[in-house]
Amino acid sequence: MFGYVLPSREKLTEEERAGFQSMYCGLCHTLRENYGFAASLILNYDLTYLAVLLSDGEVGESRCRRCVAHPCKGRCAAKKTAALEKAAACSVILAYWQVMDGVHDSRGWKQLKYRAAEIVLRRAYRKAAKERPTFDAATRLQLKKLDELERSGCTTLDEPADAFAELLAGVAAELENPVQQRVYREMLYHMGRWIYLVDAADDLEKDYKNGSFNPLILRYGLTEGKLTEEAKRDFAMTLDRSVQSMAAAFELWDFGCWTPLLRSTFYEGLYQVGYAVLAGEFHRMKPGKRKHTEGSI
Repeated sequence: MFGYVLPSREKLTEEERAGFQSMYCGLCHTLRENYGFAASLILNYDLTYLAVLLSDGEVGESRCRRCVAHPCKGRCAAKKTAALEKAAACSVILAYWQVMDGVHDSRGWKQLKYRAAEIVLRRAYRKAAKERPTFDAATRLQLKKLDELERSGCTTLDEPADAFAELLAGVAAELENPVQQRVYREMLYHMGRWIYLVDAADDLEKDYKNGSFNPLILRYGLTEGKLTEEAKRDFAMTLDRSVQSMAAAFELWDFGCWTPLLRSTFYEGLYQVGYAVLAGEFHRMKPGKRKHTEGSI
């Protein structure tokens, strides 16, 4: 996952921000306790949303805990729950197969870094895959489809975005309530689609320089590593449609205490991130809104 899914911080109360931060820290501790220290390094806010969505609208109990990142002053962390354990297992599986994708697609020094990451995550992945074999199989299938599309030089945005979207939507498959499953699948599908596309836009200049596959280069016939103003407008509409679909699904279910967080995300936060990425300002966004401020919402 990538760390793009963020709420509009200003729309949340202090209590709501603290609840989300508690879930973030709780997922970090769950990853470390269940899968080892290396697994906790994959943590970001995108993954925390999995825990939020699986928690049935409840914050749950929390306690103050110290960690490597905060050794002196502890942080309030949600206690381990079934939702956190499921989110942690799915997070490890997603991270491992993304690393494997990097191993296959990279060369030289970059490939060595991915191989090192694969070795570090291998044991955690094997444990998580045993716990969630259905999700692991679905993830492998979708990443295989995505790899085939990339190798064929796919010129559309929809096909590769759909492959990644189906990957994230697989998290909903284990939900027992059929109505909840449909709502979550719709929401997670469009969240996955949005993440894939906004990541492609964020990596556009780098991919162009490296000669790496990027669907935007082929879709818009780019001869430079950036979108034209016309292409930006067209692409922004594509991003917005995914956000609107997430918001529509959100309105169909009761998310309890997480309703304000999700509303601020689907109605403002994702638009802010999308705009910042297209403007080349994402990595300069204020703390609590940008990718490189994990652990401090």
